[in-house]
Amino acid sequence: MGELCRQDGGWTRIAYLDMTMNCPSGLEEWFPSSGKGNRVCRREGNSSGCRSNIFQTNGISYSQICGKVVGYQKGTTDGVNTNNNINKPYIDGVSITRGSPRQHVWSYIAGYRSDVNTGDTCPCNTGATNTVPSFVGEHYYCESGIANGNPSYTQVYTTDPLWDGNNCPSYEAPCCTGTGLPWFFRDYGNATITDYIELRVCGNAGYKNEDTPVQLYEIYVK
Repeated sequence: MGELCRQDGGWTRIAYLDMTMNCPSGLEEWFPSSGKGNRVCRREGNSSGCRSNIFQTNGISYSQICGKVVGYQKGTTDGVNTNNNINKPYIDGVSITRGSPRQHVWSYIAGYRSDVNTGDTCPCNTGATNTVPSFVGEHYYCESGIANGNPSYTQVYTTDPLWDGNNCPSYEAPCCTGTGLPWFFRDYGNATITDYIELRVCGNAGYKNEDTPVQLYEIYVK
């Protein structure tokens, strides 16, 4: 694999999903009526919590992780939840961790809407008063898929993909200034890591209220 995340080659891909493939364990296929035929993978069932997929590195030692996620806002996503436990749905969005106990790698967060500041909008918004848990730090992206009005429980906002750095009006503008979007990158220096990588799609309410269905993800290590 060639250059990724502004780093030279030598990357090994350990996780990949696009919509030519079946949805992985814990996620199920869905065709949003608002998606003009777009197929996505949503949280299975209708309970709150996270749906997990684990990607083994098969003995590969690494010190860097690079990846990206493409997803959408469905319903009333709450951004950062009040639960600061990494093992629970601390965000509405996608959590990427490594190993056991879980160590945070990156969070892809779905805010409520982009044109207001509330406890449910993105913590990177101008004037935001909510914050991410300390274990997240600056290692997150957050966007909303809706700019005007309250989100609908039944709507998947496919016209504005999350975490792509585009269409971030009003308060949300600072959330789209990251030069790497939608890619995340972690560098652990001289560490030698063999931990598996875990990707969880999380929500503190059931699918009928909210979700962040994904359309693509890819994760690499070296």
